[in-house]
Amino acid sequence: MRIRHKAWARPEIAASDICKDNAFAWQGKWRSQFARPEQPLYIELGCGKGGWVSQAAVSRPGINFLALDIKSEMLAMARRKTDAAFAAAGRATDNVLLSILNIERISEVLSPADAPDRIYINFCNPWPKMSHKKRRLTHPRQLGQYASFLRGELHFKTDDADLFSESKEYFAECGWEILTATDDLHADEPADNIRTEHENMFTEMGLPIHFLIARPPADAFGQPVPDYDAVVKAQRARKRNEVQHEQGISLAE
Repeated sequence: MRIRHKAWARPEIAASDICKDNAFAWQGKWRSQFARPEQPLYIELGCGKGGWVSQAAVSRPGINFLALDIKSEMLAMARRKTDAAFAAAGRATDNVLLSILNIERISEVLSPADAPDRIYINFCNPWPKMSHKKRRLTHPRQLGQYASFLRGELHFKTDDADLFSESKEYFAECGWEILTATDDLHADEPADNIRTEHENMFTEMGLPIHFLIARPPADAFGQPVPDYDAVVKAQRARKRNEVQHEQGISLAE
């Protein structure tokens, strides 16, 4: 869905105490930007209008939250929703920060020094066209980046069955361990599940919510982000060699 330009978005973000401009300047220093830097750090990728993070942050004061989105208009609406949620609860917004970012560059913004304890991806764009799938937030290009700085788990929710199925393949391909997975989250909904506007809308449409928790390879933390294109080329070359070897044996027989 295309978001119309909102002239008020950038000025509101610039004036907000919870919005951090130039996310790249804070790599390795995100924890120190919170009132209680010793708390666990949770990241939401593609926060949209803030339906999830506004609920999560206000209900979990013992966790620090960083929400990222590529659109300033989305982030500005998330800022409004977050401030309203904290005001309604009578709390200061001291455990949540928002920042603009193209998630494709996430490893330039987060590092092993930040070591987030959890990543959330809630109802991201499924990018169904074959030529667009590399833009998926669960694509191996992205998983390699997350694994380099993520200390804990990744929680992923979607209404798109194809995206979910292919994402499970991505996780396996990249050596991630899937700790739990379900094709109907609401059949036995966890008590701590936070329903967003999208989640309620999809549920009302009769669409099941797919959900998984995955953990990156332990030896990937702190390592350079792998060159996904180089890895794919090597895999294809290895498969070609295997096929040629098998054909050679067959002809010899």
